[in-house]
Amino acid sequence: MDIIFSRHARRRAKLYGIPEAAVRTLLARMNLRKGEHEIIKDIGQKYPLKIVVSVENETLTVITNYPLKKGRKK
Repeated sequence: MDIIFSRHARRRAKLYGIPEAAVRTLLARMNLRKGEHEIIKDIGQKYPLKIVVSVENETLTVITNYPLKKGRKK
């Protein structure tokens, strides 16, 4: 499955110091169905990471990713 980062997602990752490789690894392990998904995972940083993705055909597009500063986990 191809993983593409939107311009917005790349900018947020750079702003918050989120490694793109960590997001790719996390998403590659998940079995996501077609549609939009909100994912909240702890990747070892100060706050859990929230990732919003859209899945169409064999392409997974990361719409945004940022630290969830309230510290909530689902």
